[in-house]
Amino acid sequence: MNVLIVEDERNLADAICKILKDEGFRADVTYDGTTGFSLSKTGMYDAIVLDVMLPGMDGLEIVREIRRAGISTPVLMLTARTSTADKVDGLDAGADDYMTKPFETVELLARLRALTRRTGDVIIEEASFGDLRLDLATHDLSCGERSVHLSGKEFEVMKMLMSSSARVVSKQDLLARVWGGSAEASENSVEAYISFLRKKINHVHSKVQITTLRMLGYRLEVIE
Repeated sequence: MNVLIVEDERNLADAICKILKDEGFRADVTYDGTTGFSLSKTGMYDAIVLDVMLPGMDGLEIVREIRRAGISTPVLMLTARTSTADKVDGLDAGADDYMTKPFETVELLARLRALTRRTGDVIIEEASFGDLRLDLATHDLSCGERSVHLSGKEFEVMKMLMSSSARVVSKQDLLARVWGGSAEASENSVEAYISFLRKKINHVHSKVQITTLRMLGYRLEVIE
C-alpha cells in the first residue's frame, strides 16, 4: 500500500512514515498543505493521512478539492481537535475516517487497512498507457516484445505520468513527488529525465509520446 502523509509536525510525520515502512507500506511525507494537495491530485496513493491544521492549505480544503476533482483516494484525517463538531466537519468535507492525537500505532494501522479494504485492497503490479506497460516490481518499460529498464527516478516520473493518464502533470508536481522538494533539484532536472524517458520510449518502438504543454507541464499521448 502506498500512503501519503500530510502533517506539519515533522517529528510526528516522520514517526508515522517509519511506522508504516516498518509494516511494509510505502510512504511519502510532506509538511505543508500546498504540496500535499498537489501530491493528492496525482491519484498515486492508496490512502492519505491528512492533518487538519496545515500551512498553505488546511486539510479540510484539501479533501474538499480532491473530492470535487473526482479523486476517491481514502482519507484518514489526523488532528488534535477532539470535538464532535470538528469530526463532523472533516467527514462532511469528504474524509473517510477521523483520528485524534495522541493515537495508538495499532489503531492507525488498523484504520488504514480498513480504509483500503473498502476499496477492494487491489494490488496493482503493472501500469499501462496506450501500448506501453510499466512493471511496478521490476521497473521495466515495455512495448510488445521490446523492453528497457528504468532507473529509480525515471521509473517514478513514468509512473506518475501513467497514473495521471491524459491529465497534465506540472514540473512542480514532479519535483515534489520524485525529488521530494530537494534544494538540489530544479526544473532542469525534470527536463533531463523527460528527455531520458523519451529516448527509452523510442527504443521500445512505442506509439506513446510525452508531450510538453508550455507553461503547464507534461502528459502522455498516443500518436497514430
